[in-house]
Amino acid sequence: MVCAGAAGWLGSARDRRPVRRARGLLGTGKTAVGGLGGRAGPWWFGQVRRRRRVGREWWCLAVGLVVAALGASVVPLLIGAAGVPVVRRAVGAGARRRARERRVDEVIALCGVLAGEVRAGRQPVQALFTAARDTGGLGDAHARVLAAGRFGGDVPTALGVAAREPGAEGLSGLAACWRVAVDRGAGLARGLERLEGSLRAERDQRAEMRAQLAGARSTAVMLAGLPVLGLLLGSALGAAPLRVLLHTGAGLGCLTVGGLLEGAGLWWALRIVRGAERT
Repeated sequence: MVCAGAAGWLGSARDRRPVRRARGLLGTGKTAVGGLGGRAGPWWFGQVRRRRRVGREWWCLAVGLVVAALGASVVPLLIGAAGVPVVRRAVGAGARRRARERRVDEVIALCGVLAGEVRAGRQPVQALFTAARDTGGLGDAHARVLAAGRFGGDVPTALGVAAREPGAEGLSGLAACWRVAVDRGAGLARGLERLEGSLRAERDQRAEMRAQLAGARSTAVMLAGLPVLGLLLGSALGAAPLRVLLHTGAGLGCLTVGGLLEGAGLWWALRIVRGAERT
C-alpha cells in the first residue's frame, strides 16, 4: 500500500511538472521563478520544500501502519494517528523559531546598512529605502514604513508597529534612535551602530546558550528512543515483544503506563531546556 501510494504521488507530480516549469519560466501565478518569491533556483525546489514541510508529520501514521501490520493490531495505527498533531505542532514551533532567527538577522543587517548609508551622507529616509531594499529587515511592514517616510508620516510609529512581529523587536530601538535624531538633532549613525552591536551581542549570546543546551536536548531525545531499541533487540532474540505488548492484558497495561511516563519525561526534560533558553 505504501509503495502504491508513493508511485501515485510521484506520477501525479511528474504530470504537473511541465505546467510548473512553464509558470516558472513565464513568471505567472502568485510566485515567481521556482515558487521562491523571485529568487533564483531550480524550478522544482520550492515544491520539494513545500511538500517536505507539509507532509513531515504524516510519517507517524506511516510508521504506525507498518508496526500495526507487523504486530497484527490496530493499536500502533491509533498511536501513530494521535502523534500526527503532536509532531505537526513541534514542526510548526521549529519553523516559527527559524523564522524568528532569520528576522533577527535581517533587523541587525538593516541597522548596519542604514548606519553605513547615513555615514556616507545620505538623508535618513533615502538611507532607509536603500537598507530596507537590500536587507528586507522591515518584513511585512515594509510598505507601511516606506510610505510613512516617503509622504512625511510618523516613521517611528510605523517602526514600532513593525517591531511587534516575532524577531523584529530590535526595530523598537531603531524607532527610538530615529525619534531622537529627528527631534533633537542627535547623531543617527552612532545610535544605529550601538544598536547593531547590542542586537548582535544578544543574538550571539542566545546562540551560545543554545549550543550549550544542545547536549542536554540530544541526551533527552536519545533516552526517549531507548525503548524502541529494546523492542528491536527483543525481536532479534525471538522474544516477540510486539505480541506481548499488543495481545495481552499485562502488555497493554505496560504499554499504556510506559507511554505515559515516556511522554511526561520527554516533555519535562525539553521544558527545562526551553526554560533555560528563555532565561
